[in-house]
Amino acid sequence: MIGVVTIVIGDMANLVGCVARIENSITAITIVALGTSLPDTFASRTAAQQDPYADAAIGNITGSNAVNVFLGLGLPWSIAAIYWNVTEPNDMWRQKNKKFAGKISRGFVVDSDGLALSVTVFSVCALICIAVLEFRRAKIGGELGGQQSVKLISAAICVSFWIIYIGVSIWDVTRPK
Repeated sequence: MIGVVTIVIGDMANLVGCVARIENSITAITIVALGTSLPDTFASRTAAQQDPYADAAIGNITGSNAVNVFLGLGLPWSIAAIYWNVTEPNDMWRQKNKKFAGKISRGFVVDSDGLALSVTVFSVCALICIAVLEFRRAKIGGELGGQQSVKLISAAICVSFWIIYIGVSIWDVTRPK
């Protein structure tokens, strides 16, 4: 059921992006990401409030994102890979993959333009975020909680990482090449 809901969310977001003339990759990292992660964020918030160490919250959000990535991408991509491996390429396949003409003759193709920069920015932001959590653990005694000012500063840092990631990814997709 999770895979079906993820596919439906992805398709609906793709349609919204198409109508609004937003690139697919931008739609994926904004609309789809928010649509699949927001419910988990509320569940994690509730878990963090009920658990003195917030371990359940961290486990919930990590597991949820792993399921979103592995089922949300893995399942549809696996189905597409099997389908295009057993199906002869047609005009639609050739049109979509004309950029790779002469390099491949069949199969499921995922264009990785911009992926390296996106993954690099995400990884750097994630490592810095982990460092912030480790710093909080060492100085405050926990990754979450503490004085209101410390919570707000930590939240602002983490939100700024998300904004930086989105901004760099959008810049990379929209810049002239």
